[in-house]
Amino acid sequence: MKRFPMRAMLCSAVLLTVGLFASAASAASGKPLVIGSTNFPEQLILANIYADVLQKRGIAVKKRLNLGSREVVFPALKSGELDLLPEYSGALVGFLTNGKSKASDQKAVMNTLREKLPTSLVALTPSPAQDKDGLVVTPATAKKYDLETISDLAPVAGKLVLGGPPETKTRYVGVPGLKKVYGIDFKRFRSLDAGGPLTQAALASGQVDVARMFTTQGVISDRGWILLKDDKNLVPAQNIVPVARKAVLSDAIRDALNAVSAKLTTAELQRMNKRVSVDHDDPETVARAWVKQHKIGQ
Repeated sequence: MKRFPMRAMLCSAVLLTVGLFASAASAASGKPLVIGSTNFPEQLILANIYADVLQKRGIAVKKRLNLGSREVVFPALKSGELDLLPEYSGALVGFLTNGKSKASDQKAVMNTLREKLPTSLVALTPSPAQDKDGLVVTPATAKKYDLETISDLAPVAGKLVLGGPPETKTRYVGVPGLKKVYGIDFKRFRSLDAGGPLTQAALASGQVDVARMFTTQGVISDRGWILLKDDKNLVPAQNIVPVARKAVLSDAIRDALNAVSAKLTTAELQRMNKRVSVDHDDPETVARAWVKQHKIGQ
């Protein structure tokens, strides 16, 4: 029986191992990373930014966007139907703890988030950019009831209608928290959309007196509306943070997403939101322009 020299056997083993790793890498790259989003413009912008940067770095992606609220998309991430979501640190903590978390500042919120996330998921480096839930009124309503802060609503809320997405009625930073923290009990709640055209039209026409919107929405300043100050800090830090399944998270994906987080600012979110919501630009076009400007995909 012919014997192979030890060196030849070692070389063959090394080549076989390398080949297996290459095959595994090829198989992994053949399955695209599935990026999801909820159902408002900023989420579409962020998901498209993630997708564009990852694609420019040679990572195959598939986009499943505008799927619904967190109550829809987060279970899809847990189950593996989605691989990656753009998230908001404080809002996700509230979702995971049923509003029981006391964490407020960025560090405490991120520590709580990493503690409460399922072990199959990971929160990457948060961006300094934040977008919070806020309450918005027209100048006429602000003048009539002398409103500057959310606390100012308490004595008059019984006369006012609150409008916002359906989840506002049950999420802690919505109706429950407003009642507990501020003692606010609105005349009624009207279910609309997440700061979108339904909410904007209802506020402008007087169908609702107070609208739950997002603090980075360009339409607020564009229409001269008033964002009431959250003077009792009901809403915690809401840093933009990528949340992904550990099973699909490579160093290349992590580095690409962390690069996005490092460059993103609140002011840029406001400008991009205005382009989509007010100027009616396409979210994918806006996202690509941002990536090109910051040269992250190179």
